[in-house]
Amino acid sequence: MCLSIPAQIQSIEGDMAKVSIGGTIVNASLQLLDEPKVGEFVLLHSGFAISKLSKEEAAETIKLLRELGEIDNE
Repeated sequence: MCLSIPAQIQSIEGDMAKVSIGGTIVNASLQLLDEPKVGEFVLLHSGFAISKLSKEEAAETIKLLRELGEIDNE
């Protein structure tokens, strides 16, 4: 199953970013987004940020994933 996960951009260097997924920091490509900014939420799929999300959309998706047990409750 393919799953896209909300993540928050922590830092940007060129076309790459460090993003936080529930406190875990991973590298992500930003090549598919227009003008990403630190602090924004993105939908992460296979290492690529594929779209931007509002803070509310990200929070609701994280809540649903936790209820499904797809991500840790932290």
